[in-house]
Amino acid sequence: MNLIAAVDKNWAIGKDNKLLVSIPADMKFFRETTTGKVVVMGRKTLESFPNGLPLKNRTNIVLTANMDYKVKDAIIVHSKEELDEELKKYNSEDIYVIGGESIYRMLLDACDVAHITKIDYGYEADAYFPNLDENPEWEIVADSDEQTYFDLEFYFLKYSRVKS
Repeated sequence: MNLIAAVDKNWAIGKDNKLLVSIPADMKFFRETTTGKVVVMGRKTLESFPNGLPLKNRTNIVLTANMDYKVKDAIIVHSKEELDEELKKYNSEDIYVIGGESIYRMLLDACDVAHITKIDYGYEADAYFPNLDENPEWEIVADSDEQTYFDLEFYFLKYSRVKS
């Protein structure tokens, strides 16, 4: 399975259920990487999308404790066990965990690849991605040249779980 996120230099991913910044090149990378794939998210992540609607041209799986939660065109699961059962139906390489913080933390150990857009700026935030740079189980296996969006510098990084 894959993780995909945009993080700031402190591994922050959001504030008040919103992204820290919207970078067109990052949005394009996300769209191109996940289209036709399976995306796994929590309820608050889904609700942060335009009109709270699932992403088009993807299989949307939403994990929520709310048993009454229903969303058109999304698969709703209510526990890690139910999620694990649902994910068995798909090729692991086609599954992308897209947030938020608790979902990333819950599924980190099940993932082998992380696509991280690293923004060289520190934002005020209340949600964070696990810091892969401090985790000896992860290493950077690919990185882009420096990208810029106005005065922001960012990099596309690919992390891979270290095979023991």
